[in-house]
Amino acid sequence: MKKLFTSLAATALVGGSLVGATTAQAATSAAPVTTQRATPQGYQPPPVTWEKCTNPRLDAAGAQCGFVTVPLDYGNPGGTTIKLAVSRIKHKTSDDKAQGPMLVNPGGPGGSGLTLSRLGAFVPNGGGDPYDWIGFDPRGVGSSQPSLACDGNYFGYNRPDYRPFRADTEKVWLAKAKGYSDACAKSPGAVLLPHLKTTDSVQDMDSIRKALGAPKINFYGFSYGTYLGQVYSTLFPNRVGRMVLDGVVNPKDVWYKANLNQDVAFDKNIGIFFDWVARHDATYHLGTSGDAIKKKYYRVLNQLAKSPALGIIGPDEWTDAFLNAGYYVYGWEEDAQALAAAFNGDFAPTKELYDGANGSGPGSDNGYAVYLGVQCTDVQWPTSWNKWRADNWRTYNRAPFETWANAWFNAPCLTWHAKPAKKAVDVKGRTIPPILLIAETHDAATPFAGALEVRKRFPNARLVEGVGGTTHSGSLSGVACTDTTIATYLLTGQVPRRSAKQNVSDVKCNPVPAPDPAPTTSLRKSAAATGGDRLPADLRAAITGTATR
Repeated sequence: MKKLFTSLAATALVGGSLVGATTAQAATSAAPVTTQRATPQGYQPPPVTWEKCTNPRLDAAGAQCGFVTVPLDYGNPGGTTIKLAVSRIKHKTSDDKAQGPMLVNPGGPGGSGLTLSRLGAFVPNGGGDPYDWIGFDPRGVGSSQPSLACDGNYFGYNRPDYRPFRADTEKVWLAKAKGYSDACAKSPGAVLLPHLKTTDSVQDMDSIRKALGAPKINFYGFSYGTYLGQVYSTLFPNRVGRMVLDGVVNPKDVWYKANLNQDVAFDKNIGIFFDWVARHDATYHLGTSGDAIKKKYYRVLNQLAKSPALGIIGPDEWTDAFLNAGYYVYGWEEDAQALAAAFNGDFAPTKELYDGANGSGPGSDNGYAVYLGVQCTDVQWPTSWNKWRADNWRTYNRAPFETWANAWFNAPCLTWHAKPAKKAVDVKGRTIPPILLIAETHDAATPFAGALEVRKRFPNARLVEGVGGTTHSGSLSGVACTDTTIATYLLTGQVPRRSAKQNVSDVKCNPVPAPDPAPTTSLRKSAAATGGDRLPADLRAAITGTATR
């Protein structure tokens, strides 16, 4: 699944456009750590040594930070080990009411979750208080050691048009994708490449549980993090406590098909965004027809293919700059302002959008490298480029907005230097206690069909639907129906009544609301930045990948 890897002040987070960035601190961490003996009961990590956090927001929230030592290869638990960066904010209730650890992951794959131990403070009605909230950077990510980064300049300006209308464009992109794969194989963190499957990270989650001395873990997962929850439930069904899975991955589509399905959904959502812009013609002055705005968007795209604006904003940058609008309603005002400016010949706001979501330099591709490390090896992708070409042209003909950008984003999987699993995990949840699934009807990154599929596989699950919404992983946004359902579940374990019908949601709520724009000269005036969201801007950014400025 194509994701945004946004460079923030303290850590790298996941959400919605084309380039990977984590902190430079994580970029060059390469050496595996040490060796550790396995016990007759399997690998037993040493306890965490908790210390003061260097991240100022974590420190201000009273968090503690440390590392969990895990095997590089769980097939050889007595061999080389690596370290996972973790943070903890302890429960606020009395010990007799404590519910144990609540792990949090923002998805990606490749997203840093270290700062998300702060999430519990923002669950309404004290719903987060009984838990020790545990943020963690998955293996290879952020502050975990070693980390993986391959080519920090991979997503620079002046790339070939994503759309391979010419044979030489296709050849350049195939060579470029292979070059990135080769760079990863030669990188200091290459030792990780055979050991980045979802099953590796799920075993890491259980090692975190052991290091914390907990009989079970609770889990709050966003986006790809919901797949971590699904696979953990399958492999460790007796260790599952309470789970909230927001933005639900379809386990049937891992991962080639998932990306093609995303392309169709994003195309629909960008149309919904254009319609919203048209409804606010009084603010943006682009006319009252979403279809007309859409046609103008593509005319500009084609013009930029011939003559890049500012010498650097070509069709790829144009596509990447507006991908956020297909992911979330957060930031629609900024996106619309940039669109309006560009239609009037001013591409500086487009450049600002693009630069805010795309980093460069050593380590900036950490999130992207780990994304590929997971997706390329969870299961075999098609090995024939002819199939990729045919499938993506077929999809492009009905959904041109994102299809070829997404194809090239994933193209290094054609030549990835690590052996994939023979098949994806067969996710099963029949014996799992009640969990909550959260999804909006038109979520493009994880289409709603995935939530229905997981509901079917987890007979005790309850699905909360943000009816008609387009936002991906938007829980705790201040929508009372959704957020109080989550809080009640976390406090009491109680879930709403499950419908006897198949392929339906159990609770229907309002979606995250689209913004009501007002004229402004500053950018990114989204709900996350202006207080309409329950979460502070930096935590929403940790989940969505939108930049905070």
